[in-house]
Amino acid sequence: MTNLAQADTLKVWDAPLRLFHWLLVLAILVAFLSSEDDSPIASWHMVAGWCAAVLLAFRLVWGLVGGEHARFARFIKPTAIGSHVRELFAGRPERSVGHNPLGAIAVLALLGLTGIVLWSGVSVAAHKLDKDFHETLAYGLLALVALHVGAVVLMSFLTRENLVRAMVTGRKRAGLHPDTRDARAPGALALLVGSATIILAVILILRSEPTAFTPHMRDGAHEHHEDKD
Repeated sequence: MTNLAQADTLKVWDAPLRLFHWLLVLAILVAFLSSEDDSPIASWHMVAGWCAAVLLAFRLVWGLVGGEHARFARFIKPTAIGSHVRELFAGRPERSVGHNPLGAIAVLALLGLTGIVLWSGVSVAAHKLDKDFHETLAYGLLALVALHVGAVVLMSFLTRENLVRAMVTGRKRAGLHPDTRDARAPGALALLVGSATIILAVILILRSEPTAFTPHMRDGAHEHHEDKD
């Protein structure tokens, strides 16, 4: 990006947050595409789930120590929801530099439901929960993701601001947010804590499940294929 282009934009989303966002999208996509035992990538289903677990652990910590607009304390504002909803129904929602009030709810809902789906998947693998319940939760997560994507598209249209591009580049048009400075970037300590969280999460997962990050067929998948043969 040229200096001139940077002068016309604001820094909003830090790089670790953006990387988390798109890696979680990838993990959920792989988990969905590998969910059936006869899928060509079925052996990656558990790997995708455990990767999502690592990402979730990182995001929870990053919400405390990350960049300005990544912090939960910055964007969770229940008292602002009412006015935002009224503006939305009027077709004139105010632009937000970071997450808007409903977007904040979506973030919490997606993180929470992702965690529940992961828990149910681990429980199914341990034969402590019915697979159908896990699948129901997973489809609920996909529905919530679809709702989130629809809301992003709608807000991009209503505010004349490309929110998807902002999550890719980390920047928004300065002209749409007058008198707003660049977001405060995460410090070296935050990066250290975030990295340590990832490493610790991986270690704890491997202690519990040594093959967590190695593609392998789930229990029952081999029997499924034998039955088909």
